[in-house]
Amino acid sequence: MTVTWEEAGWERLAAGVGRVRLPVWDCTVGLVVGRDAALLVDAGSSLAEGARVRARAEMLAGGRVTLLALTHPHFDHVFGAAAFEGAEIYAARGAHPGRDGAHDCGYGGHGSVYDDERGRAEMGEDAVRNGLDARAAEEAVAALVRPGHEVSGRLTLALGDREVLLADVGPGHTGHDLAVVVPGDPAIVFCGDLVEESGEPQAGPDAVPSRWPAALDRLLDLGGEDAVYVPGHGAVVDAAFVRAQRDALAARFGVSR
Repeated sequence: MTVTWEEAGWERLAAGVGRVRLPVWDCTVGLVVGRDAALLVDAGSSLAEGARVRARAEMLAGGRVTLLALTHPHFDHVFGAAAFEGAEIYAARGAHPGRDGAHDCGYGGHGSVYDDERGRAEMGEDAVRNGLDARAAEEAVAALVRPGHEVSGRLTLALGDREVLLADVGPGHTGHDLAVVVPGDPAIVFCGDLVEESGEPQAGPDAVPSRWPAALDRLLDLGGEDAVYVPGHGAVVDAAFVRAQRDALAARFGVSR
């Protein structure tokens, strides 16, 4: 059974493209529906939430969601990923030594959170500090799987009658920031938490502040002046908003252009 975006409680952004703002942490989950495949952008904050998102997304897509892109490794965006059993999962490879002078930055600075036991534990602790039930956090950490596809640079996914671009634009908000660009008129750019509209962008221990403004420059280059930019939290914004946030972050962290 298929439903409309409105019936599902999702916001339609373009034909076959929409998003939902999940409760509690106001985290955005996006969906791009093609003729042959559907791509979900982020997966929610727990296995239970991921299962609810999957059920609704598959009603919208009229079939299974087989592709999942994770914008960055924070609990409210990835803890629902294991609910998408059998889906191909994509994430940014992230920063590595020697790349623009950056170091490999996963959650808490211990390398990729998907491989690192300490990083995974810190992700669970962060979830509990932010209000997630301890049992739900423990369950999600235990089920967390490493993405099967690491994106370095840019990767195009074919969904049948449309293509979607995945771009490793970080480091910035984390060492592993992935943007998802849906070409169109206008283009739609899922930004993850590189852009936040509902509050000041959060810079935790895994942020790379010196690189964040440059990541937003790359985001703007990808989307262009007329694109619709979808933050990880909050209402959709335009290029002017992203540019203003870029300048505010540069001033906040003392980064020169």
